[in-house]
Amino acid sequence: MDTHTIDTADTPPSQSEEETPWLTAREQRMWRAHLEVAKLLEYQLSRELQPHNLAINDYEILVVLSEAPDRRMRMTDLATATLQSKSRLSHQITRMETAGLVLRQECPGDRRGLYAHLTEHGWETMQRVAPDHVRSVRAHFIDRFTPEQLDAMYEALAPIADHLRGLRGKP
Repeated sequence: MDTHTIDTADTPPSQSEEETPWLTAREQRMWRAHLEVAKLLEYQLSRELQPHNLAINDYEILVVLSEAPDRRMRMTDLATATLQSKSRLSHQITRMETAGLVLRQECPGDRRGLYAHLTEHGWETMQRVAPDHVRSVRAHFIDRFTPEQLDAMYEALAPIADHLRGLRGKP
C-alpha cells in the first residue's frame, strides 16, 4: 500500500489511472494508522477474552443478544447486526450452542426462520466477562483520548458509519 508509483517511460497511463485520486502522504499516514489500530485493538481484545474461552465474535453476539428484547433475535437480524454472513453466523452459533451460551429456537409462524436465544449460562457469562472487557476497551482505547478527542473522533467516524450502513441498505 505504498504511494503509487509506476514506470511510465514505455507506456502511457490508462485513463482510469490518470483519474485515480491517489492518497497524499498525509491521507495515507492516517489510513494506515487506522488499519493498524483496528487490527491491533481487535488482536489485544481477543487475547484478553481467551481466558474466558470466548472469541471476539462470541462476545459481540453475547452483547447483541443481551440487549435484544427477551435476549433473542432472528438469525438473519443477528447476522446483519454483527456484519456476518448467514453461513458464518450459523457456524458461530453452533459453536456457542455447544458451549451452552445460546440456543436456536424456531420462529412461530415461520418454519424456516430461527431465533438465537441467549441462555442463562450465556447471560451469566456476559455479566462475568463484561467488566473485564470494558476495562480492556477503556485501557487500550477510550483512556487514550481526552474528552475533546473522544467527541472529535465520534464526529469524524459517525458519518462514515452512516455512509457504510447506507451502502448495505441498513439503517
